[in-house]
Amino acid sequence: MRRISLLLIATVCALASCSRKSEAPAPATTTTATATTTTQQPPVADATTTDVTVTIADPKAPNVQTVDFGDGARGYLVLPKTTGKHPAMIVVQEWWGMNEWVREQADRFAANGYVTLAPDLYRGKVTNDPKVAHELMRGMPEDRVNADLKAAFTYLASRDDVDPKLIGVIGWCMGGGYALNLATNEPRLAAAAVNYGMLVTDPNRLTKIHAQLLGNFGAEDRGIPPADVKAFGAALTKYGKLADIKVYDGAGHAFMNPNNTEGYRPDATKDAWARIDRFFDRTLRDKITNS
Repeated sequence: MRRISLLLIATVCALASCSRKSEAPAPATTTTATATTTTQQPPVADATTTDVTVTIADPKAPNVQTVDFGDGARGYLVLPKTTGKHPAMIVVQEWWGMNEWVREQADRFAANGYVTLAPDLYRGKVTNDPKVAHELMRGMPEDRVNADLKAAFTYLASRDDVDPKLIGVIGWCMGGGYALNLATNEPRLAAAAVNYGMLVTDPNRLTKIHAQLLGNFGAEDRGIPPADVKAFGAALTKYGKLADIKVYDGAGHAFMNPNNTEGYRPDATKDAWARIDRFFDRTLRDKITNS
């Protein structure tokens, strides 16, 4: 079943032509830079996040860090500049890997007051070649991905500056599907935003969702057609799940990424981001109380 799921995700991304033809050239794979300063975090109760190490790569930007957690997982961690308790956000990459666009989204959430972690699901590999992205995704063990995301949640929940009841997740394309997977796997998750990600249809998994959901999809997405989105919404309603789902006319897959030069839709993107911000404000940020 895991292999079938990955093949379905790969098919969605390939059909949707997530490629970014005008993006500046980049190597097919890279490794994460070695940082200069390392600090140990307090021990975490959950075994999936033991031996946590946080590394500050640039002393001039101590709020931007690299964190090692779980069983070999690593992520891009960005901290708000305010003190006290914060909501937290897990940002899940597209099939390209941990590229600059993903880091920009993490930076955006941190600037809005979220302790933000973007797990590097490819363990240091990144590409702008659709063929390489397809192979990277197919070769990625799905159980490892799910474990990394669970470990990311547990790590954030363990931090003194995070309210563990106010943790959300957001993803796009491949990451949108895995954001939804996390909602089915982690009952403590408060909110999840799924942007044109693979949908869950198994009732046994849908009934496990406790998080509130937001979905943004494109009417011209060949991999996730509107009929499937409608059926997904109906299933969520049937099982009493709170969800706000919108399908954008004239938009296809990856319409929110400006690097997708042929498919980027600025108006739909502006509206989708407004919906995302309102959603997470309501479910997470507005519930923070600092004494």
